[in-house]
Amino acid sequence: MISLRETAYGKLNLTLDVLGRRPDGYHELEMVMISVSLSDQLRLELGTGEAWSVQCNRPGVPDGPENLCWKAARAYFDAAGLDPGGLRIRVEKNIPAQAGMAGGSSDAAAVLRALNRHYGCFSEEALRAIGLKVGSDVPYCLFGGTALAKGRGEELTRLPGLPGELYFVLAKPEFSVSTPALFRQIDGDGALQSAVSEDIAPEAADRRSGQRPSLPHSHAAAMIGAITRADRNAIGAALHNDFEPLVAARFPIVEELRQIMLTHGAIGARLTGTGSVVFGLFCSKFKAAAAALELREHCPEVHIATASEP
Repeated sequence: MISLRETAYGKLNLTLDVLGRRPDGYHELEMVMISVSLSDQLRLELGTGEAWSVQCNRPGVPDGPENLCWKAARAYFDAAGLDPGGLRIRVEKNIPAQAGMAGGSSDAAAVLRALNRHYGCFSEEALRAIGLKVGSDVPYCLFGGTALAKGRGEELTRLPGLPGELYFVLAKPEFSVSTPALFRQIDGDGALQSAVSEDIAPEAADRRSGQRPSLPHSHAAAMIGAITRADRNAIGAALHNDFEPLVAARFPIVEELRQIMLTHGAIGARLTGTGSVVFGLFCSKFKAAAAALELREHCPEVHIATASEP
C-alpha cells in the first residue's frame, strides 16, 4: 500500500464581482483570491485492495461518490486510464464547511496534486482542466497564492503576494446559504429566502431580502493596483464582494461581525464567497488577537490566519 500526504489551503475572496450570465449558463466572474494558512490535511492510501472510501474527522461530510475528493480521484484515474487497486482518503478538516473558503474544492485539488506528484501523468495546465470538471474553484485551488480569476474561475493570472505582517481574522457564524440561489437573486429571478438553509438564524427570520447589486462593475483593478503598490490601507479599502449586501440583509450578524473587526482596527472586513465566513484584515497581530477574542463570543469558529503563497 502507498500512502500520500497533502495540505489543502483555504481561500478568501479579496474581491468578487459577478459580471453577468454566460451563454453556457454559468456566470462570468472576476475575483482576486488569496490562499491562507488555515488548512486541511489529507492522506491518500493507494492499493488498499478495498472499495473506495472517504473518511473525515468532522460529521456530515459525504463519504461516497458525492464527495469532491472522491470525484477528483475518479476524474484523475479516468483521465489517466489507471486503477489504483483500492483507495482510501482521510481528511482532517480545519477549514470551516459552507463558509465560502472553498474547503471542499481545496481538498479536491489536494487529491489531484498528490496523485499527480505520484503518477506524473499531467502538466499543471492539464491538471487544472481536470479540476474544472470537478468544480469551478478547483483550478484556483491548484494554482494557489494571490491570483486574478476570471471566467468561471479557471482563467488565472498570478499576482504579487500581499505585503508582510498582515493577518486575517476569520469568523464563521451559524448559517449557510445556497450559492445557486444567490446567483438566481443576483440575476433578478430568485429570492434570497430560497437561498437560506433551514437552520436560519431566528433573529433574521423576518428580514426582507437584500437588493440586487448593480451589474456589471469590477473592483479587481483597484485591488490589483493596491497589491502592486504594497499599500496596506488601500488593500483594505479595496475589499469587495457582490454577494455581501444580499447575505447581510438577511443575516445582520454579517455586519455586526464586520463592525467588531473594524472597531478593533481592521483595515477592511468583508464576507468571502457566498459566506458565511466574514474576514477582517489586520496590520497588527495584537489587534487581530483582540478582535478574535471578542468574536468568539458571537461565533462558534474563529481563526487567525496569514497569506499562503505557493
